[in-house]
Formats: sequence, C-alpha cells, structure tokens
Amino acid sequence: MVIPVHDVNPARRTPWVTYALIAVNFAVFVFLTPGVSGSLTGEGESLAQLCDLEAFLGRYAVVPQELIHHRMPHLVPTGATGVGPQGPGCVVAPPGYTKVPELSVLTSMFLHGGWLHLLGNLLFLWIFGNNVEDRMGHVRFLLFYLVCGYAAAYGFALLNAGSAAPLIGASGAVAGVLGAYLVLYPRARVWVLVPFLIFLPLRLPAWTVLGLWFVLQAVYSSGAGVTAAGTVAYAAHVVGFVVGMLIAWPFKPGTPPPPEPRGALYGRRARPGW
Repeated sequence: MVIPVHDVNPARRTPWVTYALIAVNFAVFVFLTPGVSGSLTGEGESLAQLCDLEAFLGRYAVVPQELIHHRMPHLVPTGATGVGPQGPGCVVAPPGYTKVPELSVLTSMFLHGGWLHLLGNLLFLWIFGNNVEDRMGHVRFLLFYLVCGYAAAYGFALLNAGSAAPLIGASGAVAGVLGAYLVLYPRARVWVLVPFLIFLPLRLPAWTVLGLWFVLQAVYSSGAGVTAAGTVAYAAHVVGFVVGMLIAWPFKPGTPPPPEPRGALYGRRARPGW
C-alpha cells in the first residue's frame, strides 16, 4: 500500500471547508472522545475508561441494526462499572436519552477509534480535499462530503443489517473525496511513499494511486486478504468512493487540468506528461 504525501495540483482558492473539517475531527477526538488521554501517554485503558467509551459510542456512533430498523436497543451501556456473575464489566440499563439513528450518522462521521484512524483520514482529506472543494465550491463541497458520508453509512448498514457494532469515522466521506478526485484530476501527479525496505518516494498519476486504493478496499470488503475484516468497514469505503465518483461526474467538463510537474523524477528529468 502506498502512502500519499503531496499532490502536484495547486488549488486556486483557500479550502476553508477542508480546513474546518480537519479541525473539527481533530478537536472532537482530542477533547470529547473518552480515553484519549490514556492513549496519548501510551498507557492501557482501564475498565472504567472502556465502559465510558462504550457508552459514548453507543450514544453517538451509528449502529447498523438501529439505523435499518429505526429503533434503539432496550439496554445500553451506562458508562458505569459493576460486578456480575462473570466478573467485573460494564453496566447496562434502559437508555436515559433519545437517540435518533439518522442523526447518529452525522455524529459518527466525526468520531475515530485511535490516532492512526484519525490521522490516516485527515491525511487523505488534506491532500485531496482542497482540489475537490476548489472545483465544487465551499457550500457544495460540504454538502457533497456529508452526502458521501451518509451514503457510505447506509450502504454498510444495508450489508450488515444485523450488526450491533458501532460504526465510526470519516472514512466513508473521505472515500467520496477520493472518488471525486479520481474523476476530476486522474492525471494529477501524487508524491507517495512506497514501503520497500525503506520508504521510497515516487511520483505517480492519481489514477494509479487512487485506483489501487479502491481495488484494495473492494478486495478487503469481500474478506479476502484480511484476517479481521470486521474491524474496518471496507464496504463503507467502497460505497463512499463510488458515490463520490458519480456526484463529481457532472463537474468534470470544464475542470482545468493540473499543471505539468517539473523537476527530477526518480533521479531523472521528468518527461512530458509526467
């Protein structure tokens, strides 16, 4: 898997929405998500922290079973700990709040399960979001981002209607941004790091980088090549990517081509078109 670090495709205007989405995702993770302080210091989470996090996700994450059937479970985690027949655990009780499953899709888009999950999403949004926002405009880009996130969540829920596991992360919306970028700027060059003994820097066309990413997500969503496919919602990535491509297609006519990159490529002068 390659790691993108920069694209050779400057935007014409400041991507304020992209910056705002990055800031909100980061702030929610650092200041609102339970248990982050423990992960910052590298310490293991206690049972109390885990129960607090479980209650937080139960309230604000999207749960496929709830979304499809439009109802909350009879018992939810309270955040408290207790001792039952099987030993210490998290206490469950009838919910003391009302959760709207459709709105939980929105809140779940700003929740992340760890630093790697958060920073991976924000890296892709930082690199590819500015150009898509530049082409669509600020308001339309924000609506586009939310639509892709909703489509990804509903697509995953339909494929996993019986699942009670919480679904969180901006991955579905960011996947939509990647799909739109592939449609709008397939020939833009992207600097990537390829792990081959060391991290080898290469400049590749966007259609190669994003096409490879999509193929891997599609393969993983089928369960092939992974040992724990259930921990990552690959199907949501696939749905978000496809929806992003479809929405971006009407914007393709008139999209200015990316500039031709200059300078050395792999130690040589770049040829025309590279």
